[in-house]
Amino acid sequence: MTILTKEEINQKLTHHFGWKVENKQLAREFHFRDFVDALDFVNKVGVAAEEINHHPDIFLHSWNKVKITVSTHSEGGITNKDFQLLDKIQKVL
Repeated sequence: MTILTKEEINQKLTHHFGWKVENKQLAREFHFRDFVDALDFVNKVGVAAEEINHHPDIFLHSWNKVKITVSTHSEGGITNKDFQLLDKIQKVL
C-alpha cells in the first residue's frame, strides 16, 4: 500500500465533510445528543472497522463527543485504506 501525496489527500477530503489532516492522520470530532448516542456510534464504528480489518483510534470524551483519527500505521501515513474506513464511518452516521 502506498502513502498518498498531500494533493491526493486533499482531493479525497473534498468528498469527506469535516475530516482534516492532523499529524499525518485523518481526524474528525463528532458531537452527539448524549452519552448513549456517542457510545452507540463508537460501537458501530468498531464493527465497521472490523469488517475491513482497519482500526481507527477512538477517543470518547466530554460525555457526548467522539474524536476519531485514522492512518495506516504500517505504512507511516495516510493511504487509500484510510479513506475506505472513512466511507464506512460515513455510512454509520
